Amino acid sequence: MIEEIIFFDTLRHGLWVAMIVSVPILTVALLAGVSIGLVQALTSIQEMTLTFVPKLAAIVAVFWMSMGFMTQTMVSFFQDQLVPLIIGG
Repeated sequence: MIEEIIFFDTLRHGLWVAMIVSVPILTVALLAGVSIGLVQALTSIQEMTLTFVPKLAAIVAVFWMSMGFMTQTMVSFFQDQLVPLIIGG
């Protein structure tokens, strides 16, 4: 049986990794949404698809550019934290 301190430390580290991995996508989504909203407010264009398509394109572009970083971060977390716990180390 796994000790509570090891469980909570692994959970804390996993949540930290999830936050680090999600920051680039969430930051770009926030910046794209605010900038498009500002343009809509300034030009009085209230089209719903105008916010969706550019934001989706920005998210996909950032995901594609940061995919290596995300993969390496998650693989190192699994190799350093989870695999030793699974095999009993």
